[in-house]
Amino acid sequence: MIPRLGPGALAEVGRQPWLWLTALAEWRALTGPRWWARWPPVPVPPRGYMSFRLETMYGAAGGTLSGAEVVAYLKWCRWMRALAR
Repeated sequence: MIPRLGPGALAEVGRQPWLWLTALAEWRALTGPRWWARWPPVPVPPRGYMSFRLETMYGAAGGTLSGAEVVAYLKWCRWMRALAR
């Protein structure tokens, strides 16, 4: 099962413009190359990857991601990219 974004998740990220570039970079990285070659051709992460990540994080593969969880993830990604430089 692919997780869904909660109703406020995109709005929460939208209120923090300094995370927009990080969100785009992560979206691009997670969708992977040739996302249009997978069915259905929508730019989302592969189903197996998201199931694995959510199961290792929460113990279950399904669920809805809240705005706070998405923002925390993007802050972590931004921090890790800064450390890698």
